[in-house]
Amino acid sequence: MGVAVDIGSFRAAMARFPGAVTIVTACTAEGERRGITATAVCSVSAEPPSLLVCLNRKTGTCAAVRETGRFNVSLLTEGAAAVALQFAGMGGATGAAKFDTGDWQADARGLPLLAGAVVQFSCDVAEVTDAGSHTVFIGHIVNLASAEAPALVYEQARFHRLLPL
Repeated sequence: MGVAVDIGSFRAAMARFPGAVTIVTACTAEGERRGITATAVCSVSAEPPSLLVCLNRKTGTCAAVRETGRFNVSLLTEGAAAVALQFAGMGGATGAAKFDTGDWQADARGLPLLAGAVVQFSCDVAEVTDAGSHTVFIGHIVNLASAEAPALVYEQARFHRLLPL
């Protein structure tokens, strides 16, 4: 075992990692919409096309994904900071009330996707692993759509836009 790392130092170091801002959404078995802002989303494999999302186990979104085995990911455009903040809980909204911000549409399976997102993924859970306070879901992508728009990025507690070098 190595030396324990201070949680504050870890968080400060991780804040230096720029991340694409996404909203991970799901529906409960009763059809209630759930969603959360996440930067812990990345590709896993092209064969089969799959991605990974990490969700805090205390959230209703995590419970809905675990319950139904399905989730969607919407990659936000640089103009969607208000949506990101709403789904991060900054406005005080919880549960389905978070969907009052943004133009949400249902995919073919009834799960919410943000209209105008840079990329929209619909996924079926293929693997689940608990890690610390979070659950890691690997999802096989069953549908995707993309648009030409700049993506929203988060780094050091601020939103940013990407500019070419």
